[in-house]
Amino acid sequence: MVDNVPPGATWEALKSDPQAQLVDVRTDAEWNFVGVPDLAPAGKQAVLLSWQVYPAMARNDAFEAQLTKAGFTPEHKIYFICRSGVRSLAAAEAARAAGFPHVYNVADGFEGPPDREGHRGRTAGWKADGLPWRQK
Repeated sequence: MVDNVPPGATWEALKSDPQAQLVDVRTDAEWNFVGVPDLAPAGKQAVLLSWQVYPAMARNDAFEAQLTKAGFTPEHKIYFICRSGVRSLAAAEAARAAGFPHVYNVADGFEGPPDREGHRGRTAGWKADGLPWRQK
């Protein structure tokens, strides 16, 4: 089972634990048009690795191999984030099955659920919690 970790607790882990890393599993379009977590204040950089390939949104069959190629080892604590926490949970489960035992899902993701007006990023998630982010 993969634990859901609130964005604030994820940020604290990224700042305090050298083995903690963030993998953003959204698509190129999301990174470019919505923004990305800015980990510079923690002395790190988010790893951008799509779980699904845009525009077909087919599962990235090379995902696990790309984690290894990016330098991840079983000792890393890997926090996965997507828009709202669904894709990142699937990615974390796949990573765990591939031999990465310390995986976590960032609860509510980067933008969280839509508010009453249908806008994301205001009620929950990385952006709504006021954590550092930037336009790519």
